[in-house]
Amino acid sequence: MDAMKKKLPYTSLQIAMHLYAWSAIILLIFDFATGNISPNPIQDLEQRTGRHALVLLVLSLLCTPLNTIFRWSEPLKRRRALGLYSFMYAMIHVIIFADLDFGLAWSTLIQEVVTKPRLVVGTLAFLLLIPLAITSFDIWKKRLGKNWKRLHLAVYLIAPLVVLHYLWSKKGDILSLQGEILKPMIYGLIIAIFLIMRIPPIRKALSAFSSRMLALLPKKNQQPEIR
Repeated sequence: MDAMKKKLPYTSLQIAMHLYAWSAIILLIFDFATGNISPNPIQDLEQRTGRHALVLLVLSLLCTPLNTIFRWSEPLKRRRALGLYSFMYAMIHVIIFADLDFGLAWSTLIQEVVTKPRLVVGTLAFLLLIPLAITSFDIWKKRLGKNWKRLHLAVYLIAPLVVLHYLWSKKGDILSLQGEILKPMIYGLIIAIFLIMRIPPIRKALSAFSSRMLALLPKKNQQPEIR
């Protein structure tokens, strides 16, 4: 059994991550093939790819808290892939908007972007994602040194911008919590919690608390005390 485990090229978490990451595209292809698509297919494509990009971003942010609280190291190894998948869907989202929605009419497209706050913050978030995606590989981590970590702190700005873009894309009133804004606000709350948990003093406190809790658990193969 141990020999079989060593031969497996992927862990269960890797398989689940890749399957979920590609699930949105697979489902879109299936829906188009079966005619199960909304009357406005372009808007449907934009919304579904954008939402999947956000979910993958949230999952990438979850990796650090999982490691901090549960001492589970594998999520840290999957964080980069989740971030790149998130960028891939964000890029598809932008291409659909620029090409299918506006036909790459750049003057009209730029005019549309600069006059709508939701598009301004969405564009800014995407532009900030580009250097993070490019420098996510190990070679850039070595070349940039300490600046690599400083650059990737931009996620603290990108994530709130993405949520704000999603929130402004929905109809409703934030003050009265009416309309379709509940889901974006839930995403915003989750992201805020994950980002707060990444702040060094808070992360250190959570790590210390986790160590104390794990120390209280009975150790494996420990013989019970005979009285």
